[in-house]
Amino acid sequence: MADGRRSETGGAEVARRMAALRAHLHGGASLAKVAADAGVSLRTVQRWLARYTANGPMGLARPLRPEAGTRTFPDGLVQLIQGMALTKPPASIATIHRRVVHVASEYGWHTPSYGSVRDIVRRIDPAMLTLAHEGAAAFRDKYEMVHRHRADRPNAIWQADHTELDILILDARGRPTRPWLTTVVDDHSRVIAGYMVFLGAPSALNTSLALRQAIWRKADPAWPVCGIPDVLHVDHGSDFTSLHLEQAAADLRIRLIYSAVARPQGRGKIERLFRTINTELLAELPGNLRAGKTVSPPALSLAELDAAIGAWIISTYNARPHRSIGAAPIAAWRGDGWLPRMPETLAELDMLLVMVAKPRTVHRDGIRFEGLRYFDPTLAAYVGEPVTIRYDPRDMGEVRVFHRNVFLCRAIDADHAANSVTLKDIQAARIAHRRRLRQEIREKQSSVIDYLPAILRTPAPIAKPARLPELAPVSAATPAPPPSRPKLRTYYEGD
Repeated sequence: MADGRRSETGGAEVARRMAALRAHLHGGASLAKVAADAGVSLRTVQRWLARYTANGPMGLARPLRPEAGTRTFPDGLVQLIQGMALTKPPASIATIHRRVVHVASEYGWHTPSYGSVRDIVRRIDPAMLTLAHEGAAAFRDKYEMVHRHRADRPNAIWQADHTELDILILDARGRPTRPWLTTVVDDHSRVIAGYMVFLGAPSALNTSLALRQAIWRKADPAWPVCGIPDVLHVDHGSDFTSLHLEQAAADLRIRLIYSAVARPQGRGKIERLFRTINTELLAELPGNLRAGKTVSPPALSLAELDAAIGAWIISTYNARPHRSIGAAPIAAWRGDGWLPRMPETLAELDMLLVMVAKPRTVHRDGIRFEGLRYFDPTLAAYVGEPVTIRYDPRDMGEVRVFHRNVFLCRAIDADHAANSVTLKDIQAARIAHRRRLRQEIREKQSSVIDYLPAILRTPAPIAKPARLPELAPVSAATPAPPPSRPKLRTYYEGD
């Protein structure tokens, strides 16, 4: 346009002025009437008409003011103000102004006002200010471009990560505690393939349990997601970089990709999922935390929270349309129908991901572990021999027994053969047993305290001491005992 100082913003102002002139251009109204209706002077309307005639509607835009400092202050003074604003820690505008006034007086420059200094500082690129004051990490998170990529097919790329949930639940002892959640998400469809809710710090075992559920077929037909992914994106934490997970990924032919340290952008999709769970699902449950404070007292157990999250995943998250892909995650994962890559058997998958190995010795009554006794007729030939057992912490009903790295049998705990007993159940039972014993101890101790004052009020009779025999008189031949020396010595000090 002709006037380079015309503003390209202020569309509402241009539209208002154009509407005012339209009464004159198309309605035949006089400029005086247009000025009166617009509430401006006649001279102002005449300027509007002249700009419109010369440059069209864009001529009605308000002219930009000259940039503060570019015409009235030398470049050295402007650079000085910008340099002071970029120092760390950042100085206030008032501090910069006081320093600049002192420097300007020494060099004979025109003294800038507080408003001029403020305008010069405000024109500095915000990205430059962030880099100077907050460092490279903050600059990267705010201003660096992020390449958003979506896998071209289901099970091509999975993401796995942990988060501490914004909710308090009751542990086995009835104490409030914050649980953790591990999720596995398919990059193409956004479907949740598996999850694991647990207490305590994240570990490689919890990650393996979530992957085990994600890879194997689910019992619920509404959750058909399964298969071995080609690539697994994980965090750089110790639980993901464990040798156990790397070996399992190699055996399953999964390529592990670790995100850069302190670079969560590569896991943005799963981070958004965590926010959705915290704000949508957990906000409706008792014990929810908001700004670090509980909205309602905790009431759920770990198993109840696990069931609530599982039901929400199947019926809500996986089934409703996802805004980023425009379809329901479960429908996007199914696609037109395809066959996922699967392990041969569940036992093979458990051996790679889940089974925890422990050394044990075969006794005449079987193998003892965690207060349970496992038995199988095959063990009769190995009494007294060291073996290795592998078990699933979520089902302690059986263990797999190996002798010199050769599989022997599956030993069953007969007392719980028909039930699924987890390691958490065993630990909870131990805690409850100790609690009952402590209660009985307190009751017995209280009975002692009730009777103890009565015992103290009837002291036992004191026996009279036996009469000592009379001593014979000391004869002259018997030397007298030397006098005891005083413990405190005194000294005479002359004048």
